[in-house]
Amino acid sequence: MTRRNAVYLLMILSLIAGLRTGWPFFYTFTYMLGLILLASFAWVWYSLRTIDFSRSTRTRRTQVGRPLEERFRLKNTSWVPKLPIEILDHSDVPAHQASHVVSSLWSNRGTQWRVQTICRQRGRFRLGPMMLRTSDPFGFFTLEKPLDMTAPVVIFPLSLPVTHFVLPAGVLSGGDALRRKTHFVTTNAAGVRDYAPGDSLNRIHWKSSARRGRLIVKEFELDPLADIWIVPDMSVYDQHAAEDVVSGISANRLDALKMLELAKFELPATTEEYIVTIAASLSQHFLKSNRSVGMMAYGHTNEVVQPDRGVRQETKIFETLSVLRAEGAIPPENLLLTESRVFPRGSTVIVITPTTRPEWAEAARQLRQRGLRVVTVLVDPSSFGARRSNAELVTALQGREMGVLKIDRGDDIGAALSAV
Repeated sequence: MTRRNAVYLLMILSLIAGLRTGWPFFYTFTYMLGLILLASFAWVWYSLRTIDFSRSTRTRRTQVGRPLEERFRLKNTSWVPKLPIEILDHSDVPAHQASHVVSSLWSNRGTQWRVQTICRQRGRFRLGPMMLRTSDPFGFFTLEKPLDMTAPVVIFPLSLPVTHFVLPAGVLSGGDALRRKTHFVTTNAAGVRDYAPGDSLNRIHWKSSARRGRLIVKEFELDPLADIWIVPDMSVYDQHAAEDVVSGISANRLDALKMLELAKFELPATTEEYIVTIAASLSQHFLKSNRSVGMMAYGHTNEVVQPDRGVRQETKIFETLSVLRAEGAIPPENLLLTESRVFPRGSTVIVITPTTRPEWAEAARQLRQRGLRVVTVLVDPSSFGARRSNAELVTALQGREMGVLKIDRGDDIGAALSAV
């Protein structure tokens, strides 16, 4: 802008000098500066309109501790060489540095590059929009071209392997019998019906089909295993953060070995992240065991995921956990006593909470009297720097013969859960 203003000033002075003296040199000089400005503007205008730009993401879903990778491609589709082109990215993914500068681009040539970020913060974010910026050879004009291409990306919470998790014994081995139809193939056949488009071939009952002259399929009931409900405590009570959460690490200039080293990191020292990680690890463990898992969490929003099985249910729970924040106003004892009607009799309720309130021990006892099996995973806030500890609550729950597990900051969560 300063250079262009200087040219404008020279044109005005040259024109005034020409009008006062009548010398042709000043008029020629004025015309020459005007032509340079027009040619410079035409150059940059044409340059922006003959650029082909694209971005691609390997996956729109990743996980804390794993990389988010994007690939970019820029091509000059004209015969005019391109001067430095600046690509500005306005994504809100933490530490995702996708802005780039291409020094030059010859006619009908292209370039591409890759951007990687090791995710350290769960959540739902946006990739894009972007802005292309370039200038003319003299630096008189700088034009921008907005690229409104955006795409959502979800960063799932960290989940750790759990080898086994012992649940309280129920009325039947594994829980109460549930007489409910299901689209899963189980060991309990409930009857037969006519074939419908989309039914799997392994559900066809060939003897009945031959006898009736049309395709007949089997219907199934759920296995005699009660539902498992994961209840992460997302209330503001007794939550504590020992340090700021690391948002992410840009891996654009790191080699593969360094990336692997950075991928092995400790959880952020907050009770909220420990609770979410435990919930994700347990839900993944039970779903891999073909159990029916649901989730209830009242944080900044109230979330209830009805029990189901399979990979789709795991994705649904992880997407819910990725955006949960510990901003709820209802303590866990009030939440579960109020919403206990949601849990069928015989269900297992796993509550993950940092509470130090003695009321929770009495609430857990009342839930057990209603036919629920309650397991409490206590995250000790004192290990995160809080003044109060829930060690007394552990003793109170054990005295009532309730299942309880205590996890401190720095514990191996997968190993601690597997040792129950």
